Amino acid sequence: MKTLKELKIGEKARVMKLHGEGAIKRRIMDMGLTKGVEVSVCKVAPLGDPMEITVRGYELSIRKEDAEKIEIE
Repeated sequence: MKTLKELKIGEKARVMKLHGEGAIKRRIMDMGLTKGVEVSVCKVAPLGDPMEITVRGYELSIRKEDAEKIEIE
């Protein structure tokens, strides 16, 4: 299982599954990260957290803690 956290700058992937329960999963989905959507990594903060991704045509900053709950292909 590869997660969004493992992507490097410039790489693209497709979301396959969201892990987590309740409010956490709902928050991730509300940000536009749903099954089948394509994401790419734009930037990573100097200390590694957060990371900036492009999803559905906009930039989104996401914590690595949340990124590891997103399974990709």
